[in-house]
Amino acid sequence: MIPLSLGEIAAVVGGTVEGDDAVTVTAPAVLDGRQAEPGGLFVAFAGEYVDGHDYAGQAGRAGAVAVLGSRPTSLPTVVVADTQAALQALAAHVVARLRDGLTVVGVTGSQGKTSTKDLLAAVLSSAGTTIATIGSLNNELGMPLTMLRADAATRFLVLEMGARHIGQIAALTGLVSPDIAVVLNVGRAHVGRFGSRAAIARAKGELVQGLAPGGTAVLNADDPRVVAMRALTDGPVLTFGRAEHADVRVLDLALDRLARPSFVLRTADTSAPVALPLVGAHQALNASAAAAAGQAAGVPLGMAAAALATVSLSKWRLELRDLPGGATLLNDSFNAHPESTLAGLDALSAIEGGRRIAVLGAMLELGDDSEAEHRAVGEYAASRADVVVAVGEAAQPIADGAGERAVALAGNDAAVDWLRDHLAAGDVVLVKASRGARLDEVAAALAEFGGVRN
Repeated sequence: MIPLSLGEIAAVVGGTVEGDDAVTVTAPAVLDGRQAEPGGLFVAFAGEYVDGHDYAGQAGRAGAVAVLGSRPTSLPTVVVADTQAALQALAAHVVARLRDGLTVVGVTGSQGKTSTKDLLAAVLSSAGTTIATIGSLNNELGMPLTMLRADAATRFLVLEMGARHIGQIAALTGLVSPDIAVVLNVGRAHVGRFGSRAAIARAKGELVQGLAPGGTAVLNADDPRVVAMRALTDGPVLTFGRAEHADVRVLDLALDRLARPSFVLRTADTSAPVALPLVGAHQALNASAAAAAGQAAGVPLGMAAAALATVSLSKWRLELRDLPGGATLLNDSFNAHPESTLAGLDALSAIEGGRRIAVLGAMLELGDDSEAEHRAVGEYAASRADVVVAVGEAAQPIADGAGERAVALAGNDAAVDWLRDHLAAGDVVLVKASRGARLDEVAAALAEFGGVRN
């Protein structure tokens, strides 16, 4: 974050300073006082059950020098009527101050946002100092926090943008208009909230509509709903994917014994081989999106390919781990919806090993089609796994779809017990569900007991 005194911050956000207005913030803003850095700003929200202002002392002990909140605290505080609006205004101000020499990239899509953001951060980091969204902090609070991590040395700012309703991405681009907008796909994630895939397409298209004048749209050539977003901009468009007409095209895709993809990226002028240290054929498409956005930002294809070979992803996204007892864990427990679950099952089936066991939980926010979608995933899982473990009542349709290969269990504890009794050396286990199912607990337990049959 660029250095700002509390007096300056108050002027930007329309607040008043309680304490020394000469105190200067020099480090990023945080919502969790334990994560504060020396010189940082603690942003306090008063919730229904927890009041962040009560943790100002904790933030101070961690290094924070000031608070942005709705009432005075034990630290010098900028007091405002609306903390969220103030945080957003401050973030917009900081990025506006840095705009000369800074390229802003927005990334959205129904699935693959975080992985592509990680891939793109690696590509851009090869050309200059890059700040990117941590994990999936992609909403009206997470994006401003990322923006506030930028400083005078930052050349690229990569912002993942999520949406749970129409207008949310438009509000985010209202804080900063991106120079490059990457739209990955229009899938079924959150269709229960949006009502239809057409509405999801409209929401994702807001990123293209929010481009800065002359900004570049980077669109998935394989998704007709995304390609149609060409009509939303008068600026340049680059496409990516496996389609013959893609500007950055994936060719010669192959997987090794651990389902890690290698392929060739080809443009009209050149080509470059890529070997990703990641699991899943779908990562090739994400890599082509990152390379295309890199092209728009001036990163040569060969440089992008070299950077992609060294990338690592945010946690719980198809993490491959050898367990002490000789089994293998494929931890994809961060979130799930039909498309990402099918991709995870494809990765499971491509890994060499013994039995393939798919531990699947509920996929949330699928609306009226939820039961049918879960059943379809179960049917597909039966074609990709030897055993399909459906965890929780909401996942029962997965078991119904998987038929004779299914094991239906009541919850996470039961899943851990079943795995403890049945897992053997050589087995490969995929753990996948929506965040609300917390199957990361099952993955953590697997790692703890070693994944061996007693």
